[in-house]
Amino acid sequence: MDANVNWRSGGWRTERGEPPLADVYKSIRVAPNASHFRRMAAFIGPGYMVAVGYMDPGNWATSIAGGSKFGFTLLSVALISNIIAIVLQSLSARLAIASGRDLAQACRDAFPKPVAYVLWLLAELAIIATDIAEVIGTAIGLNLLFGIPLEIGVIITALDVFLILYLQKLGFRWIEAFIMGMLGVIAVCFFVQIALADPVWGDVIRGFAPTTEILKNPEMLYLALGILGATVMPHNLYLHSGIVLTREIGESVREKRQALTYATIDSTVALMFALLVNASILILAAATFHTTGRSEVAELGEAHSLLAPILGFAIAPALFGISLLACGINSTVTATLAGQIVMEGFIQFRMPPWMRRLITRAIAIVPAAIVTIWYGEGGTAKLLILSQVVLSLQLSFAVFPLVMFTASKAKMGELVAPRWLSVGAFAIAVFIAGLNIKLLYDVAVGS
Repeated sequence: MDANVNWRSGGWRTERGEPPLADVYKSIRVAPNASHFRRMAAFIGPGYMVAVGYMDPGNWATSIAGGSKFGFTLLSVALISNIIAIVLQSLSARLAIASGRDLAQACRDAFPKPVAYVLWLLAELAIIATDIAEVIGTAIGLNLLFGIPLEIGVIITALDVFLILYLQKLGFRWIEAFIMGMLGVIAVCFFVQIALADPVWGDVIRGFAPTTEILKNPEMLYLALGILGATVMPHNLYLHSGIVLTREIGESVREKRQALTYATIDSTVALMFALLVNASILILAAATFHTTGRSEVAELGEAHSLLAPILGFAIAPALFGISLLACGINSTVTATLAGQIVMEGFIQFRMPPWMRRLITRAIAIVPAAIVTIWYGEGGTAKLLILSQVVLSLQLSFAVFPLVMFTASKAKMGELVAPRWLSVGAFAIAVFIAGLNIKLLYDVAVGS
């Protein structure tokens, strides 16, 4: 591409192609003359779909393992991860609103084809890791509530494609309403469990203070990276930048700025809500298991079976199972949309949603089924945590392009990120990369 083409396309290497999720693109109308409250209400939804990634089954595994092993210490990681997520998700919304592109399309339109293909493969790997966690978590939820064997539960998870197809047929607002309803169920279940556990709140508050011990202890760092990978998920950056464009955003700078404000409020409030639930998982594990000397609890099934005898309430395991199943179902919906955005954005390859879902679910079911049959529940717990660490290792390959794009005046125009935000985001990207390098070093030297 010559310089003249770059200038015409606003700093992008190629012209913008077909919009993400074309069947629902700008399908949610935002009345230009409506009150601020009604316009803001029109933007409520995408943030909560992103928040699902903060409560998925992989997050449960790392938080339960971290809480039982190290008490409340890793709450600081949950807090830092949430702050990082708020910054990065706001940049995802900014990229979409300013350029009309999701992150996958932006990578395709900015980088040479070989680079874009590598990033696409890494993004697909991240989605597969996410899907593995959902498959296992949903299967465990079915097992805990209905006694369905894990091997059968893994296969049953493939049927969620029909739920997604039904919701998509009703309209995108119905998908968002379903997600938000399930999040409400999860929150109620956990808040009741926390009340039953009755933790020492002074210790909980102190757990939010960062400590250097996390960097010095390889096992703690491994779990910390698992929490980071389970919280700031690569596919969420692609997802958010795509579903924000389901809103009918005006073309003027004023309308785009207003849309960005509303989208940022939506994601920030949703992520603060997610932090409460995310922290609740770790607090429950610390208050229930760590304080009673059970520091090796990592399997979700083991945690479920121990809740009733420790807390003394028969309802506690049922609430645990219900919320886990709700998390698994919720995550399948958002991961499907993320997979669709990634495939269509990077390689402009479109297929029916049901086919896309079956392919990604099949790829996830195979390793999950093998581990479940061969190693049993103990193996699934290790695979859950490993999947979250893989997500953390993939995160930099989504974050660095996002920071680069949103800091470019040529690409973002008047909505370019402020210098302080770009500097902060770049520091976050370097921080994540540094932690991952430290983890790889620890693995290489055998610690």
